[in-house]
Amino acid sequence: MTSDSGPLRGLRVVELAGIGPGPFAAMLLADLGADVIRVDRPGRGSSPVLRDSRLDLLNRGKRSVAVDLKHPDGAEVVLALAERADVLVEGFRPGVAERLGVGPERVHARNPKLVYGRMTGWGQEGPLSHSAGHDINYIAVAGALHPIGRAGGPPQVPLNLVGDFGGGALYLVVGVLAGLREADRTGQGPVVDAAIVDGAAHLTTMFSGLLAGGLWSDTRGANLLDSGAPFYDVYETADGLHMSVGALEPQFYAELVRLLGLADDPGMPAQHDIARWPEMRRRFAAVFASRSRDEWTKVFAGTDACVAPVLSVTEAPRDSHLLARATYEERDGIVQPAAAPRFVGRPAAAASAPPPLPGEHTREALTDWGVGGVDAWLDAGAAIQREGDR
Repeated sequence: MTSDSGPLRGLRVVELAGIGPGPFAAMLLADLGADVIRVDRPGRGSSPVLRDSRLDLLNRGKRSVAVDLKHPDGAEVVLALAERADVLVEGFRPGVAERLGVGPERVHARNPKLVYGRMTGWGQEGPLSHSAGHDINYIAVAGALHPIGRAGGPPQVPLNLVGDFGGGALYLVVGVLAGLREADRTGQGPVVDAAIVDGAAHLTTMFSGLLAGGLWSDTRGANLLDSGAPFYDVYETADGLHMSVGALEPQFYAELVRLLGLADDPGMPAQHDIARWPEMRRRFAAVFASRSRDEWTKVFAGTDACVAPVLSVTEAPRDSHLLARATYEERDGIVQPAAAPRFVGRPAAAASAPPPLPGEHTREALTDWGVGGVDAWLDAGAAIQREGDR
């Protein structure tokens, strides 16, 4: 539900049901206070993996309206919502929204100021625009997958964080917020073409500069930030867990070496003696392997050595720093990340409603937004109210 305290309170968003980056983008808008109505297909859960829609956390804070877009009046239900909205988000392949009767041209005919956000992998145009794909494919073509991994090994899959959520959802949100400023200025809402392949490529901008300056090799695992440098890597501890090391700057590196007990070792290589990096790595590995992760965490806590424990998804919510910041919270029995970012001087975002069941709020949400003819659409089957709910 819409928040009374978020900076986006009063913003109305229509989300046409999809998976991955589109729902994440709409969740972020809802976390920040937007009133998000998700248009679901009748009887269909939103996740291809989760059988229980209540566990699909990307839909938290939203209301669900079930609409049969194959019904002759289905598109009219969506257009009626769009007429009262500030933003519409969809993640269909190019041309699908148009075939369903809810493309940008029809929506803007009803509401010229609406920002129409389009979330795809390959973009609205180009040779691959109509091809299927997933996060891993988009970041592969964008050049963002190749550098991730160790020397001599294959690229390592960074979950779907770099593509779906980093290069996709967050760029869609940036585009939507920029589009709202343009709509306020011109009275015309833009169509935002947020393609994961574009966003993932954009995330690699710094490396283009390093490559051009001769400071980056296209060889995987041979650079400062790709595990090539021993002082920017992870090391196994005595209990089979890991510590992360990111001591790039000389003063931080000096603190790392001191706390590892290697500062007075006359055979210790100089930080940037690349030829001796394998030797440095072996020394670091041997020392880290001598104590447990918890022991090393205590050694490095509060120092400038840039060393931190590698925590699992289940461990992270219990970390003392994250507990102090309330980075995670429990909602409806599920531990999950709290809304981000925060706004200084304002209360933290209130806990949002749990993910809805498809069609749970059809009558309520349509009525709340002032849409007329709700009973007629429900009777005709264009809109569907989930039985037993509202």
